[in-house]
Amino acid sequence: MSKQYHIYGIGAALVDTEITLTDNDLTTMAVAKGVMTLVDEERQSALIDYLQNHLVASHRASGGSATNSIVAASYFGSNNFYSCKVANDENGAFYLNDLKAAGVATPAHITPPAGITGKCLVMITPDAERTMNTFLGISETLSVNELDTQAIADSHYVYIEGYLVTSPTGRAAAIELRKQAQANNTKTALSLSDPAMVQFFRDGLIDMIGEGVDLIFCNRDEAIGFTQAHSIEDAIEALKKYCKQFAITCGGEGALVFDGSELINVAATPVKAIDTNGAGDMFAGAFLHAINHGKDFKTAAAFANKAAAKVVSQFGPRLKPEQHAELMESFFN
Repeated sequence: MSKQYHIYGIGAALVDTEITLTDNDLTTMAVAKGVMTLVDEERQSALIDYLQNHLVASHRASGGSATNSIVAASYFGSNNFYSCKVANDENGAFYLNDLKAAGVATPAHITPPAGITGKCLVMITPDAERTMNTFLGISETLSVNELDTQAIADSHYVYIEGYLVTSPTGRAAAIELRKQAQANNTKTALSLSDPAMVQFFRDGLIDMIGEGVDLIFCNRDEAIGFTQAHSIEDAIEALKKYCKQFAITCGGEGALVFDGSELINVAATPVKAIDTNGAGDMFAGAFLHAINHGKDFKTAAAFANKAAAKVVSQFGPRLKPEQHAELMESFFN
């Protein structure tokens, strides 16, 4: 490839704890189901105390939406760069080591400051739906200082996490990243991230998109909510105002992708879902890897559907390194 990196990502750095529970538990704790809610550390600790007998994760897992996508693409074989913000604490060191293990480069000029690395409580109900309560910690102060101008110019794509819209400095960093990318002939991709982001931060997302990005990732609810449409058909037409291309995930119904000229319906890979956490992240990472390696949108979406199906068939938002290799071998060979 002519540039050093396939994808330059930016997003929140969060260490995940995953818990299985019931809908009654969510009701008792007054937690809104199926969305990401920002909480302070005290509230998150109270939830964990309530759920202490529900823990399924025997170890920490580094997460964050865009991180999951970038790490997935890296294990598939892409050469990637990532900007995030962690603190000089145990979780921060764990997080950076995880990125390094995946072969993801990070800004060399950044020294983690004092503070608390962000944490996410991921709650999975029996219907496999994921609900997240997030304490952003120091990730809330992610800013333009964490950008690497040379790496942006030296990437084929930048990938922007929509969750950054909740932080004024994070939103500013996303906007600056988009501008630098566009000035350096680097393509721009953005994820709408979550129905709650679309509902409560739509104007901020529009600011992040500016006059338009190359590619938007979203699910059906996010597409309809963001475009304020009454149907997915109307949303499809309205999205073209904000991007040249898009990919809309539709759960068990597969995905709708628009390559700039043709709308393609790509069937899902049949699977029994037990945990939908990370499905959209995996779809984006697999899709970006595929198109960066010369695949068309239909092939890329089929590969992304297969990878996402593998994720939802097990607990956790990521696959093991060897599972990425198996998917590559089974799909591309």
